[in-house]
Amino acid sequence: MKAYERLLKYAAFRTPSDENGTETPSTACQHALAQALAEEMRAMGLEGVLMDEHAYVYGNLPATAGYEDRPAVGFIAHIDTVPVPEGASVRPAVVRDYDGGELPLGDSGLVLSPAVFTHLPMLKGETLIVTDGLTVLGADDKAGVAAILTAVERLQRENIPHGPVRVCFTPDEEIGHGAALLDLERFGAAAAYTVDGGDVGELEYETFNAAAAKFTIRGVSVHPGSAKGLMKNAAAIAAEIAASVPADETPETTEGYEGFYHLTEITGDVSDAAVSFILRDHDRAKFEARKERMRRLEAAINGKYGAGTAFLALRDQYYNMAEVLREHPEVLQKAENAIRRAGLDPVTKPVRGGTDGSQLSFRGLPCPNLGMGGFCYHGPYEHASAERMEKTAEILMNIAEEYARG
Repeated sequence: MKAYERLLKYAAFRTPSDENGTETPSTACQHALAQALAEEMRAMGLEGVLMDEHAYVYGNLPATAGYEDRPAVGFIAHIDTVPVPEGASVRPAVVRDYDGGELPLGDSGLVLSPAVFTHLPMLKGETLIVTDGLTVLGADDKAGVAAILTAVERLQRENIPHGPVRVCFTPDEEIGHGAALLDLERFGAAAAYTVDGGDVGELEYETFNAAAAKFTIRGVSVHPGSAKGLMKNAAAIAAEIAASVPADETPETTEGYEGFYHLTEITGDVSDAAVSFILRDHDRAKFEARKERMRRLEAAINGKYGAGTAFLALRDQYYNMAEVLREHPEVLQKAENAIRRAGLDPVTKPVRGGTDGSQLSFRGLPCPNLGMGGFCYHGPYEHASAERMEKTAEILMNIAEEYARG
């Protein structure tokens, strides 16, 4: 089966995660895809296939005879997506021999246009999988799942020598929890690669340091006609907090290694309000300074409006995995070799985000990230290239061979 055919199959499963969920997985719907993947892996002949109660799916491809003593390499992808409108179904479309021009997305009125998405001309002649303009596609990261299982299938079918190969599919990556309950002992890999990036040939090992900051504001509501000296407008204070971060340090004004403060939500009324940010920076010292700014802001609001007006909940989410991977250059070198053997030049650039590999690297499993031929994630313009997904599978096969060589 081709990788894109698997993507079409997996995209039909609705698997949004929920940042307000209290269990893992955060949404019950993720179990269905996890169960389907476990069944597919068993049918492919993988050993030790297990879907646990948290919708993590594990499987082992035993080493080729004579390569049993090679270090085990792992491949990881996540099954959840960003939110999809309630009741909406993902309806991908296949566009063969794309002409490089404007591409209407179903009847939505949206158009995938090279005037906006300047990478599109390089996809001319390829087979694109696109949305109907009403939902995300889910290529992030179902294209990664598809590439991994396609690589495993081809390793078996083509009798390519390899050491032990471990596979794991995780829930809740989009809300930062995907690696939290991955059982490293059960997984049993010496090193691993998440397949959760952008274009094929990308090798990413520098992620943001990340934290979430939420201000809860308690106001005092009285009649506005007699409010002088009494009212404490929580909504207005929330707006003041939201406006307090530098305007030139937001996602829409930064790139490359530049960090940011991102206002993700502001809610409330006169009595109660809340403001949520995510903080991001590749540099650990600058990251800590961003968190300190939030603490100073809390103190300033309470100093201005009275103790107990604002409460800050600050939570680290993940760290820059480059700190770990610099100590394991061989993990990066094997991936670079594999990409070159596939006829591509490795592309390394800082990830303006994070992957499961961020947490896993700090848990002791070196785990850089690979691209898989997808673009414009987290929105209706999301699309993937069938040919680039297939090339990703080839790179994964090459990585397995690299580890077989020792």
